[in-house]
Amino acid sequence: MSKAVIAALVERFPDAVHAPYEGVGGDDCAFVERSRIVDVCRFLKEEPSLAFNMAPYITAVDYLGATPRFEVVYNLLSTVHNKRVRLRVKVPEGPEGVVPSVTGLWRGADWFERYCWDMYGIPFSGHPDMRRLLMYDEFEGHPLRKDYPLRGRQPLVVEREVHDIFRGPGPASRD
Repeated sequence: MSKAVIAALVERFPDAVHAPYEGVGGDDCAFVERSRIVDVCRFLKEEPSLAFNMAPYITAVDYLGATPRFEVVYNLLSTVHNKRVRLRVKVPEGPEGVVPSVTGLWRGADWFERYCWDMYGIPFSGHPDMRRLLMYDEFEGHPLRKDYPLRGRQPLVVEREVHDIFRGPGPASRD
């Protein structure tokens, strides 16, 4: 079915979806224009014959030296049809490299987009809470960029108490 998904995408968005191919592991993949990613994802989610109801993983890749430098990779899953598809969006470095957020479609995309911001410095427009996810606020840079200095020093910060940790469900004695 995934080949049918890619074919449907190319037919529906001929100006936005291009260069389809079969990825490692057999997943079908395609490149999507950055400005149209929300439209393409909305079609994948809302079209009943496709029903991609989950975005179980969104990540980024740094191709240092290439133009554009980054890619955001959307791995989407249809639990209705048990199919996967991978969308890749090329993202230039710098202020023009803003990607529209898909958190309005899949709430679970929230932390993945924050991860991409924190680790690679890729901002997402329309994100409800664009702030660091794993690193502390004073951290300088984005540690998964290939040009991040391996022996770089970070500013020392005073240890502070965190009062608003959300621990989620589970036993109170877990940690």
